[in-house]
Amino acid sequence: MSEEFVGAGWAFPLRTDPTGRMALVRHDREIEESIRVILGTAYGERPMRPDFGCEIHDYVLGPVTPDMTGRMASAVRESLVRWEPRVEVRRVDVTAADDPSVVYIEISYAIRDTNDARNLVFPFYTLGVEQ
Repeated sequence: MSEEFVGAGWAFPLRTDPTGRMALVRHDREIEESIRVILGTAYGERPMRPDFGCEIHDYVLGPVTPDMTGRMASAVRESLVRWEPRVEVRRVDVTAADDPSVVYIEISYAIRDTNDARNLVFPFYTLGVEQ
């Protein structure tokens, strides 16, 4: 994997390494953490960049329906295409768990520089509103 393309970034959540410096993550781990930050950030949450994040947080209060999961999948794809240019999003599936307060967002993607296929499952928690 090309280290120059992927690079390194601060670990999230922020922490220190054993030497007391800011912990860094590299390679595919840095991209995975970037995806998690994008999905975990609601629009308007960052004062200097209010359009950063993902629309999925707008669905916290609604019931988990096929329509809602389809809209969430679309929102995830749009946000990753916009904010994470190092990956090619191949598929986004949103499925309800047995617990009505959880949906699983499964993202299949490839790192553009190497065409290395990856999967990430992001659990998203709602207020568990029944249909």
